[in-house]
Amino acid sequence: MFSKAPVLLTVLSSLLFSLPIPVASQTRMPQIQFTDRKLPNGLRVISAPDHSSPTVAIQVWYHVGSKDDPNQRSGFAHLFEHMMFKSTRNMKSEMMDRLTEDVGGFNNAFTADDVTVYYEVVPSNYLETLLWAEADRLSALNVDDGNFKSERDVVKEEFRQTVLSPPYGRFEFLLQQKSFVAHPYKRPGIGSMEDLDAALLNDVREFHSTYYRPDNATLVVVGDFDPEQLDAWVDKYFGPLTKPDRLLPRVQIKEPARKGEVRFTEYGTNDLPAVGLTFLTPAQSHPDSYPLEIAQAILGVGASSRLYNALVYQQQLVAEVTATTDSREDVSLFLITAVLSEGKKPADVERSLLAEIKKLQDTPVSLAELNKAKNQLITSQLNERESSDGRALALGEAAVLLGNPNNVNTDLSKLQAVTAADVQRVMRKYFTSENRLVLHYLPEASKSTGGATK
Repeated sequence: MFSKAPVLLTVLSSLLFSLPIPVASQTRMPQIQFTDRKLPNGLRVISAPDHSSPTVAIQVWYHVGSKDDPNQRSGFAHLFEHMMFKSTRNMKSEMMDRLTEDVGGFNNAFTADDVTVYYEVVPSNYLETLLWAEADRLSALNVDDGNFKSERDVVKEEFRQTVLSPPYGRFEFLLQQKSFVAHPYKRPGIGSMEDLDAALLNDVREFHSTYYRPDNATLVVVGDFDPEQLDAWVDKYFGPLTKPDRLLPRVQIKEPARKGEVRFTEYGTNDLPAVGLTFLTPAQSHPDSYPLEIAQAILGVGASSRLYNALVYQQQLVAEVTATTDSREDVSLFLITAVLSEGKKPADVERSLLAEIKKLQDTPVSLAELNKAKNQLITSQLNERESSDGRALALGEAAVLLGNPNNVNTDLSKLQAVTAADVQRVMRKYFTSENRLVLHYLPEASKSTGGATK
């Protein structure tokens, strides 16, 4: 089916943008045909052949993220992501680059709150080599003092570059940190200098043995391969890996519901103030995630969004404004952030942000605006799924975070089915004063004027 995806996308695009015809009643979403099997050692294997290009995408999803960092060891999952590119019993450090980049492919990894994902795209005749390499670094990684200290320094430098150096890096860091009071999500994935300095080699080894195991991994392969040959190679390289006897620990802490507005004022190196609002929303697997995505698109996607139009164009209060659905496995966040224009006051910006929220709560969105938001989201996801890497990412997310890989064949239809009443309902349910956190991030210089920028 996906060998004809470019033609299919052209047809879909013409349908999606034929407003005001309701998208939900007109367009049938393409399906991803996949196989889902599990090895005796617990490794899950999801595969989807596609012979339109002589390449293959390989991803390994480990169900461990920054929320699983040991106590007072924030940044550990991220640190270990770096460690996985060092030497193994059979590979030299950085050999994954040689196995991919030297044959015209690429590789990388990312650490999120709930997962750590390693991925490669290579010519399909190198599939066996990469399966061997992924099995090797799962089972035979060299967790030694030299690798540990060098990668810890790299992560600390990332902290400096992403949190300490950018004018609003600490603003974003604080928004996540202060949005949770109990759940480990309150420890940002990048970690802290203090926790990274306190980490010991034995901590790293314990983390590796606890979470990097076949029964905590999902292998996703999408692209140009023979299914029987793939199964044989997976059995050959991953099959011999043993499942540990110890139980897999899972986060049991639940974030309590907010019972009243929480407000903070912080100071940083920024020249212009910033305002951030966050609201707790349900887990990514909850049905309300779909209308919340639509609400996010209406409020904050593009220069024609409501927030941008109202606060940047009409009122000229801010230089930039964003709305983001930060979906997570346990409890999610909806964030709204704004960087003020020169001379504007945080209190005025906050009032304008809340006024736009109230408009969505009080008046159902029009059919044209609703369809526009759906078009933006669905077209973006269809474009991502044009590549084998994008389809692998969608399958992995559905399998690991949503519990069912077939979600890739239903999620876009669920977005299509969202109504104006659904959007209004979730806006009223979650965007309340009791569920609101407000952060004013002011320039350090304003301390000497008694916070006059307020």
